Amino acid sequence: MNNRFRDVGRPSPGNIRRLKELQLKSENRFCADCGAPDPKWASANIGVFICLKCCGAHRSLGTHISKVLSVALDEWSNDDIDAMVEVGGNSSANAIYEAFIPQGYFKPRPDSSHEERMKFIRSKYELQEFLKPSLRIVSLPAATTRSTLRSTLSRKIIDTFRSSNTSTEMDGMKEFIGLLKVKVIKGTNLAIRDMLSSDPYVVLTLGKQKAQTQVINSNLNPIWNEELLLSVPQSCNAIKLEVFDYDTFSADDIMGDAVVDIQPLITAATSFGDASKFADMQIGKWLKSHDNALIDDSSINIIDGKVKQEMALKLQNVECGELELELEWLPLNN
Repeated sequence: MNNRFRDVGRPSPGNIRRLKELQLKSENRFCADCGAPDPKWASANIGVFICLKCCGAHRSLGTHISKVLSVALDEWSNDDIDAMVEVGGNSSANAIYEAFIPQGYFKPRPDSSHEERMKFIRSKYELQEFLKPSLRIVSLPAATTRSTLRSTLSRKIIDTFRSSNTSTEMDGMKEFIGLLKVKVIKGTNLAIRDMLSSDPYVVLTLGKQKAQTQVINSNLNPIWNEELLLSVPQSCNAIKLEVFDYDTFSADDIMGDAVVDIQPLITAATSFGDASKFADMQIGKWLKSHDNALIDDSSINIIDGKVKQEMALKLQNVECGELELELEWLPLNN
């Protein structure tokens, strides 16, 4: 009987490797909730990697909301690993769970208090305040068990990440026309906001969504190479980019901003449709002008079957600073 029990759901070596590969992706090297580096815990049913401090907040929600496992110490089932891989990591999960963070509402940071951390995590996962309305669980029968609730919520979320979307899932995403992957590559000659340096991070705003990079301490030429994922609503055609200097005891200082026009990318991508059917080529361009932040013209290209756009921006409303980005268009059917 013991042998039979140990074999039920026991992950194969291939599945364990899939989990480790997922953990090594750049977006998963930081906590999904507060951005702390090197998270060693995960919420298996939600599909995110989290740090020890956020792990405590997740556990307090109960396993019917978040099933917390140690990546290295706990035994994972095949179903747990499959769920994590289906979601795809922190950026993909946050694009759903943080799709509607209110203007001016910021995520906790690695040094945030337990109260701040707990409030955000409860709002994000239990109360579903930032979730797309079409995915929220408004009510369930009183007899519903905790395991049923967990299964219902996690299945609804995981279904949104499947590549073979059903018509029901597409109806749930009809307010969006696609997804945008923004890779924040690096900053150059950023402004000094502390004594001799700054602790910069980048905030992207698209409609009601906000996404934020990690803080890089004491660096005026930071290299992030960090990917952020945003859902693109029908009515939004520009991203507001802001660079801040992180301060522990006072409000964060602004280090410049820029507006990124994504309409040329959307127009080019939708005109060509399935980019995987085309060879590498240039399909569009965003032109430098006196009323935008471009340093040079930004071309839009099909590269290895993907629509991408690289750009260098001169930060506005600040004495100095440049930022390099790479955008990638992800159609909903992919």
